[in-house]
Amino acid sequence: MGLKTRIKRLVIQGGLEAVALSRAWNAWPAAGGRGVVFTLHHVRPAEAKAYDPNALLSVTPQFLDEAIRAALDGGLVPVALEDLPARLADPSDRRRFVSFTLDDGYRDNADHAASVFRRHRVPYTIFITKGFVERTRSLWWETAQELTAKAAAMEFDFGGGAETVVLRTPAEKTAAFERISGFVQAGDEDARIETLDAAARAQGIEPLAITDRLVMDAGELRALAGDPLARFGAHTLTHVALARVDEARLRKEISDSADAVESYVGKRPTTFAYPYGFPAAVGEREFEVLKALGFRVGVTTQPGVLGPWSVERPTAIARVSLNGLYQKKRYVKALISGIPFRLM
Repeated sequence: MGLKTRIKRLVIQGGLEAVALSRAWNAWPAAGGRGVVFTLHHVRPAEAKAYDPNALLSVTPQFLDEAIRAALDGGLVPVALEDLPARLADPSDRRRFVSFTLDDGYRDNADHAASVFRRHRVPYTIFITKGFVERTRSLWWETAQELTAKAAAMEFDFGGGAETVVLRTPAEKTAAFERISGFVQAGDEDARIETLDAAARAQGIEPLAITDRLVMDAGELRALAGDPLARFGAHTLTHVALARVDEARLRKEISDSADAVESYVGKRPTTFAYPYGFPAAVGEREFEVLKALGFRVGVTTQPGVLGPWSVERPTAIARVSLNGLYQKKRYVKALISGIPFRLM
């Protein structure tokens, strides 16, 4: 892990600790707005790994339980994401709400997360990418982790010709992972994922087998749709950064992914999660197109709480990550307070 990354993590952890230990929300209750939408990815038992660059995307079922309890203890009312705009727009209802969302459709959402949500009777929304379900698109961040974990060295073309990348130590592996991440997200995403997939296959790793191992298929989604607490939203066809595609593809990625979700679970989605969700991946054009296509809600990964702005711009709602690097109940209370986002 690079020095910059270590410093960033220490700053985040220190801020969460400061808010939690001071219980600053008692002095600044308005900072929490009308509640929060949480983002999750993997929910699965912890594994001891010396090298895990995707650790931030994975929380344990026990931590999910603690996060739900923290929200309930804080007086937040659980609500399905699709119902959130109407609740927030009701002038007679001044309650604070919490919605739980999970991106990418991982199998562990059904195996481990669903039972936790059922225990607390909390609705949840899973965002589905057709290419993952159909095994036509690789999870490049998972491919990059498996590749850099397995190999001691590899040949990779970052755009300047093939070069040898040494992967002997955890630090070298992490540096390579971060470099691959930057490479994928800085150009033609389709072509760069193909480059990564080819490098993985050269090391005996089949990227689509990783997708098959981790993501629910159509039958599993159909079965999970029988859970009355489960909701499903669209998450594009290929998990591409929408801000970097032309408008024709943008519309196809959104509308055709909604068609796919409807075919899997029997109900057309009204909610959508933008892949990556940070400012370089989604912006005003995407918010407006999503609205024009009739979606009720669009969620980013840009951090913040709910407020009047969420009613005014329901296709640009902020979310707060339940980050695998900070799995403590007191940190969830700090996030719910909204204070960390006021200080950013």
